[in-house]
Amino acid sequence: MKKGIHPEYRPVVFQDAAANFSFLTYSTVQTDQTTKWEDGNEYPLYRVEISSASHPFFTGKMKFVDATGRVEKFQKKYQNTAYGKRAKANEQAQQPQQGAGEQK
Repeated sequence: MKKGIHPEYRPVVFQDAAANFSFLTYSTVQTDQTTKWEDGNEYPLYRVEISSASHPFFTGKMKFVDATGRVEKFQKKYQNTAYGKRAKANEQAQQPQQGAGEQK
């Protein structure tokens, strides 16, 4: 291997904030944060949004994770279209009217 052209390959702690799960592995990822690991040594820390501990494929559970607001952005974008207005009207029509079926 040529010297000075490859990134540093070092132990790094990856932390999944959604599942409060961390694991130590080797990587070339660059980060400024550090953390103290279970063995007492300090390692670079890299935070991830989804790992095997929080991904629905591995956990078997559907878990809503919307870190970037994609759902709200989509709903806001299409709420004023004909399709969005029709969906809103259908939603309101399906809600049961209070007091309609009650007898005293």
